[in-house]
Amino acid sequence: MELLVASAIGVLTAGGIYLMLRLRTFPVILGISLLTYAVNVFLFASGRLAIGGPPILRDGVEFYSDPLPQALVLTAIVISFGMTAVVVMIALGAYLGADDDRVDDPAETERGDAT
Repeated sequence: MELLVASAIGVLTAGGIYLMLRLRTFPVILGISLLTYAVNVFLFASGRLAIGGPPILRDGVEFYSDPLPQALVLTAIVISFGMTAVVVMIALGAYLGADDDRVDDPAETERGDAT
């Protein structure tokens, strides 16, 4: 189980970094989302992968699941949703302002603005 989760984190991170290195805004946004998913899975796995354990420690219970990583993941989901909405609006504004969704800024001679 740990190998599967670690592999999923690695694949999500690699895919996110690959997409963030693209030259268009939509793949960059998807790459950021994949990286946030990788961080969420990492945070969730940091609290041990336990099935059927109570969320709090009581008398007589030897095995319990830690609720702190679950709370951190819920907070990270809300923050990543807000961040994605802001990035989408910035990308949409840049696209509507320049009629192009490229991330890099082309040189002046490539756009035809040179005198």
